[in-house]
Amino acid sequence: MSRAPRTTAEPSPALLRTIRTIDAFSDWSGKAVAWLTLPLVLGLTYEGFARYLFNAPTLWAFDLSYMLYAAVFMLGAHYTLLKGAHIRTDMLWDRFSVRTKGRIDAVAYLFFFFPAMILLFYASVDEAWNSWRMGELSEQTAWRPILWPFKAIVPLTALLLLIQGFSELLKSLYAARTGRFLTTAETIQI
Repeated sequence: MSRAPRTTAEPSPALLRTIRTIDAFSDWSGKAVAWLTLPLVLGLTYEGFARYLFNAPTLWAFDLSYMLYAAVFMLGAHYTLLKGAHIRTDMLWDRFSVRTKGRIDAVAYLFFFFPAMILLFYASVDEAWNSWRMGELSEQTAWRPILWPFKAIVPLTALLLLIQGFSELLKSLYAARTGRFLTTAETIQI
C-alpha cells in the first residue's frame, strides 16, 4: 500500500520534530528565565522599604538590580526571537510575498545573525572564563559579589540565540521553498 504524496506545503516529520524540539526548549527556558523577575522585584522592594522607611539602605541592592535585570534581558532574547518580537522594519516587509520574506530571513540568518552570535560567543566565553579563573569581584559597591556568573550570561545568551536561530532558519527556508509560514500551533506543542 503506497502513501499519498505529500503536498509541497506539508512539512516533513523530521523538520517538524526538529523545530518543535527547539521551540519547546526555547519556550520552556524563556518562561523559566522570566522567574528571575521575582527576586528582582522582591530585592528592590526590600531596598525601597529599608532605605526610605528605616533609613537603612542595603549594600547589595544595586548589584542585585543590574545583574538580575541584565540576566532577564539577555537570557530572554531567545524567547523573544521565538515569539517574533524583535524589531523589524515593516515598511517594506508587508509588501513582500511569503517566499521573499523566507529568502530574506534565511540570508540574514546565514550571513549576519549566525556570524554575529558565534563571534559574541567566542569573545564572551573567554571573558567569563577569565573572570571565573581569577575569582573576579565587582568593584561597583562594597558588597563586591563575584562576577563570573554575571559574565557567563553573555555566552549563554549567544548559545541560546544560536539554538533558536537554527529553528528560525529552518522556518525561513521552509517559507522560501513553499510560500507558507509554519504556524505556532504547528511548531509548539504544549
